[in-house]
Amino acid sequence: MTQIPYSLIPDNKLPTPLGLIVLRADETLEPEFHRDFAGDAAALYVSRIPSAPDVTPETLGAMEASIAASADLLPKSLTFAVVGYGCTSASAIIGSEAVADHVKSACNALDVTDPLQAAIAYARHHGLSKLALLSPYVDTVNIPLRKAFAEAGLSTDVFGTFGEAEEAKVARIDEASIFDAAVTLGSDENAEGVFLSCTNLKTFNVLPKIRAQLGKPVFSSNSALSWHMKRLASI
Repeated sequence: MTQIPYSLIPDNKLPTPLGLIVLRADETLEPEFHRDFAGDAAALYVSRIPSAPDVTPETLGAMEASIAASADLLPKSLTFAVVGYGCTSASAIIGSEAVADHVKSACNALDVTDPLQAAIAYARHHGLSKLALLSPYVDTVNIPLRKAFAEAGLSTDVFGTFGEAEEAKVARIDEASIFDAAVTLGSDENAEGVFLSCTNLKTFNVLPKIRAQLGKPVFSSNSALSWHMKRLASI
């Protein structure tokens, strides 16, 4: 046997490590992130978290017990610039601070964010205080989400929902339905911008079309989370 010498890549020569915790039932966030981060000087590491097929306050709250275990599956050899927890409605129920505490207890993360926290940051960055909110959720999930926005100083008086509890169906709501609903809500004179909630809602292709139609800021759970992670990581 020949022992062959080798050299190591310095940490500062590696792409910026980013972590992402994705719901087991989510079919949308991961592929949209791979498209959105293409070409960026970042390496995205993904872990999954157990989640129910239906979205209810009970199933969302139950995920809190698994956040640390999911974060623990991210590579221990890395210090993550940011770890994103990929569930908007669960972040409203569990609380962004509690989510961050669980993530940081199990992996080396300098920052933690989630779609709710990211959407609030995005709205503030663009000077928005009145949002049109498009949701796929049932009312028992919509209420704590809208309350979280209100506590952050963002009104969602212009509001509409697809009223769907099943994750698999949310992931299959077509772009035409999303476009029509967002444009209808966003056309309200009381809406300064439009937020499309839920990481499982397919928004990557349709967001530019809605923006062009409305001439207002339009963002989704996935686009806000991506924007906030890049911003926190200085990417």
